[in-house]
Amino acid sequence: MARMLTYAESIREATENEMARDSSVMVLGIGVDDFKGVYGTTTGLVEKFGTDRVVDTPISEDAMTGVAIGAALAGLRPIHVHIRMDFLLLAMNQLVNIAAKGRYMYGGEVCVPMVVRAIIGRSWGQGAQHSQGLHSFFMHVPGLKVVAPSTPYDAKGCLIQSIRDDNPVVFVEHRLIHYQKGHVPEVVYTIPFGQARVLSEGSDITLVGISHMAAECLRAKRYLHDMDLRAEVIDPVSLSPLDIDTIAASVEKTGKLLVVDTAWTACGASAEIIVQVTERLGNAKTECRRMGFAPVTCPTTKNLENHFYPDAQKIASVACRMVNGDRVSTVVDRIPDFSIPPEVSPESVEFRGPF
Repeated sequence: MARMLTYAESIREATENEMARDSSVMVLGIGVDDFKGVYGTTTGLVEKFGTDRVVDTPISEDAMTGVAIGAALAGLRPIHVHIRMDFLLLAMNQLVNIAAKGRYMYGGEVCVPMVVRAIIGRSWGQGAQHSQGLHSFFMHVPGLKVVAPSTPYDAKGCLIQSIRDDNPVVFVEHRLIHYQKGHVPEVVYTIPFGQARVLSEGSDITLVGISHMAAECLRAKRYLHDMDLRAEVIDPVSLSPLDIDTIAASVEKTGKLLVVDTAWTACGASAEIIVQVTERLGNAKTECRRMGFAPVTCPTTKNLENHFYPDAQKIASVACRMVNGDRVSTVVDRIPDFSIPPEVSPESVEFRGPF
């Protein structure tokens, strides 16, 4: 029988495994010793490893990021937990000018093996300063690695890989996927950087979903299947380095690419993926589009949120238009509201990952 864990449980298991294996691994961040344990991702760690290795920090992101960098330079492997990526903006100089460039500036004599866990996305109306996905900021910087796994399986493997890497890694987690369940082996394993995952195969259009949007793309695939369209769904997993080979091979097969991000589209991860695919294929007949946040501030109210954020129905609608063009007017009307009908159990629509 498959062993099922939530995304949060897989994060916690990976952290506990590495802390038990390597005494240089430590966790620091606001609330990491709290009984709720940052969505359950650090629950029980302080009881097992003590306050010297699980450190609750003050609300001072800039200073505490400096502490994490110093610890890494001194030979530790810190995991710095930020309950919201928005507040990484307070530590940009530390991350971009110190952590990312340290190894290069010292000619490889030192390394900065730290993981920055950054939680993004909406939940219950968190609004302008608590809902942003700023991962493309960090993709822009040489020396930083950026990963955004969407499944519990990949979350465990990616975090272990990130902890063991000798470079700073920004580990992006969407808060809505912390409670998603999926198959997670008990054994210790790693997921290499720069390796995308094909979640579902198809032939009519390639859907690339970043972080939580991978789940929405899989849900959109169900709508499209009802319209006799077969979508191939890809989770990049690693954003920097980026596995453009897997994505380009899929687009060469389908001829159409829709990239969906949980962030703004201008100068974003979706734009980078499309540009690299276009450069790689050089095919004017390939149709590429992107979806993400509208160019306005993240809203707070539920009604506005429903319009602002991409979801399965919107993704399916755009994908259907890309495949069918002008013939889609009567088809799009067949896409229902994305709610679970009474006769369908919630388990049947739960995103369980690649297995």
